[in-house]
Amino acid sequence: MSHRLQEPTGRPCLFDRAPVMLYWEITRACDLACVHCRAEAVPDRHLRELTLAQAAGFLAEVKAFGPPLPHLVITGGDPIKRPDLHDLVREAVRQGIPVSLAPSATPLLTADVLAALQEEGVAGLSLSLDGSTAARHDRLRGAQGCFARTVSAMREAADLGLSIQINTLVSAETLSDLPNIFDLLTARRIARWSLFFLIPTGRGRLLLNITPEEAERTCHWLATRALHAPFVIASTEAPFYRRVALKRAMHAGRRVGDSVARSFGIRDGNGIAFVSHTGQVSPSGFLPLVAGNVRETSIVDLYRHSPLFGAIRDVNRYRGKCGNCPFKIICGGSRARAYARTGDYLAEDPLCPYQPRVAEAAVRSPAARVHA
Repeated sequence: MSHRLQEPTGRPCLFDRAPVMLYWEITRACDLACVHCRAEAVPDRHLRELTLAQAAGFLAEVKAFGPPLPHLVITGGDPIKRPDLHDLVREAVRQGIPVSLAPSATPLLTADVLAALQEEGVAGLSLSLDGSTAARHDRLRGAQGCFARTVSAMREAADLGLSIQINTLVSAETLSDLPNIFDLLTARRIARWSLFFLIPTGRGRLLLNITPEEAERTCHWLATRALHAPFVIASTEAPFYRRVALKRAMHAGRRVGDSVARSFGIRDGNGIAFVSHTGQVSPSGFLPLVAGNVRETSIVDLYRHSPLFGAIRDVNRYRGKCGNCPFKIICGGSRARAYARTGDYLAEDPLCPYQPRVAEAAVRSPAARVHA
């Protein structure tokens, strides 16, 4: 039986009923050539993309999760490359599904497009900023002018009242620039800064990862900045950030931050699901294992009952140090990184340097004590 650990909001850390975040890659078409692109995006749309009718059927199935519905993040490629994007947004909103958009910063992302999407019901915008200067950012994005368009889109979205999340790659190429990016963002009106710790998949296989020791130092640096940042700081594919934040809070005799606590247990396949442009369902966009296809099977059935999702939610099946870790319920390691490195999605996360003592594996998780 899978563990159930109550965290501060009263939700279980086992998200077996519905995902919190549902990422929908409506197309792989994109006019950028990002060196770390998970989707290995191409300029033109795929012939097997879900049609508008199939997409409407999929959204009706999402509603069948029941309240609270997952937050739908429409992504790509570049979702603006689909001419029926606005129809898809309106249909999702009609079904009562909260919607955010993760577009590419290309000339297609205009102030008028943002205004129309906001009017249609898009609540938030997710943009990528991988460098503090145009030279740094544009080099990773493979297109001149991308930095300027990103900064402009941040300002335009904020003026519209959209909630803005900025995503930043953490790799050997960007590590030294993170403090400069943080300083740049503190002057902007954003709600959340999410740092994506590189997974060597897609074109990202060509980039250099940071070391486990650098990852640990980065998490401590983020936890320090999070105490006073004017926005929430979060991590993507680095759930061990929760361990760092929790242990620091315990040592200081204070509560762990609510933004960190709300993420307890959420990881690939547990609170997260991904639907590709052709309808394939995976635990995340960075873990290319397929549970089924929404053309044939309900997203609800795939998320709740597929063997892949079931295995990934059972932390007792994890191997290596992740299987012995007292933080495995709130963290669980990156299943995508384990798979990318070893071919085993239940293996240990190779980027986490934490070495749990055998004795620690038998004690009750600190997460159960910190709010007792």
